[in-house]
Amino acid sequence: MGATILVADDDRAIRTVLTQALARLGHEVRTTGNAATLWRWASDGEGDLVITDVVMPDENGLDLIPRIKKVRPDLRIIVMSAQNTLLTAVKAAERGAFDYLPKPFDLKDLVAMVQKALSAPQAPTLPAPVVQAEVEEEALPLIGRSPAMQEIYRVLARLMGTDLTVMITGESGTGKELVARALHDYGKRRTGPFVAINMAAIPRELIESELFGHEKGAFTGATMRSTGRFEQAQGGTLFLDEIGDMPLEAQTRLLRVLQEGEYTTVGGRTPIKTDVRIIAATHRDLRTLIRQGLFREDLFYRLNVVPIRLPPLRERTEDVPALARHFFQLAAQQGLPLKSLDNAAMERLKRYRWPGNVRELENLVRRLAALYAQEVIGVDVIDLELAEASPAAQPVQEPVNEGLGAAVERHLREYFAAHKDGIPAAGLYDRILREVERPLLTLSLTATRGNQIKAAHLLGLNRNTLRKKIRDLDIQVVRGLK
Repeated sequence: MGATILVADDDRAIRTVLTQALARLGHEVRTTGNAATLWRWASDGEGDLVITDVVMPDENGLDLIPRIKKVRPDLRIIVMSAQNTLLTAVKAAERGAFDYLPKPFDLKDLVAMVQKALSAPQAPTLPAPVVQAEVEEEALPLIGRSPAMQEIYRVLARLMGTDLTVMITGESGTGKELVARALHDYGKRRTGPFVAINMAAIPRELIESELFGHEKGAFTGATMRSTGRFEQAQGGTLFLDEIGDMPLEAQTRLLRVLQEGEYTTVGGRTPIKTDVRIIAATHRDLRTLIRQGLFREDLFYRLNVVPIRLPPLRERTEDVPALARHFFQLAAQQGLPLKSLDNAAMERLKRYRWPGNVRELENLVRRLAALYAQEVIGVDVIDLELAEASPAAQPVQEPVNEGLGAAVERHLREYFAAHKDGIPAAGLYDRILREVERPLLTLSLTATRGNQIKAAHLLGLNRNTLRKKIRDLDIQVVRGLK
């Protein structure tokens, strides 16, 4: 049996398209261009599903949702909006909408959402935060209207009323801490503290003390009791940045906290109950680290309850103009002259690959605002800046007749330069050995057509040692290779 679907949108073309598409599925569609008629239909008990725009001539569609939900709590409501920002998605979820669809939308996506709304079992509404309506778009932590960002907004909106643990992945400079702060600032723990710790920036031997605190006399130099980040974040959010750089010993203690909900300070004996939401982030592939024995698989599954992948800027270049304008505005608020880009300059930015992602764009905009006198920046300036500022994006000239030692040294120099302050995380020796061992063993086995006895002889290793390394490095051995 078809359903009765109520559609409210002041755009006649959208009403026509939705009527035709939903009627083909056997549904009865009633349309209106104003909120008053939608309210009358819904309050009279009509309709099995509502699809409403946000901006209508007589009332904001988001403001109408709580009134409808009060008299029809089981009525599913889908929100459409051209105001497709994080705030719109959060407000729609907070007011009880079933889902949110940004305009312009793919008709197939809307039809799929309608079918899901009509068939999904009724679930209890999760408590959601009350968002300040006067927040301006410029003050939002995340900027962008690309499809990739819209999906992130929808996921974040669903998470705002929960305490679920979140794992944020993405390249450096994509804004992982901004997402973590958005989850905190718009979530149920927003009145509590937001505490961040970067695992890559803490010496290996101090990480447990930083996380859990220590007692006086717990180790040399511990002259007084010190609170850890878990205690500082009590009642709020703890953001574990670069979780992939956490040493194994600390991973074990963190897993115990996540399992039992309590911890002890370094040198302490009394368990302390913890009440924090955990958000973790990394730019590394944790599954690869698990295979290498550098990250606990059980901890990964504890942290990866809700995964969020942030796309690199090169995958959402349509957001570059909005981001650039946003960063120019921020620079002006900090005392720099307000600048803008001409069309050719903006197009050049959209064609750039952005190896440093959003952080690189922000730094470029600050440079433009500070160093150039013209109010409107042209493409010649952009070409000059991109050529000088991004040597990594230029073709790399490989050294001629480079020896193995020199090649390894060059690789290591690049590895050190890629980390903050030029200092990678502890455990570098074992990580580099693994990176060298894997291709060495793989090529040796290829050369001997998978014969482990011959490969062990070639490498000068005991056969049992070679077998253990093959197992530890998860190398697939295929016999009879040519």
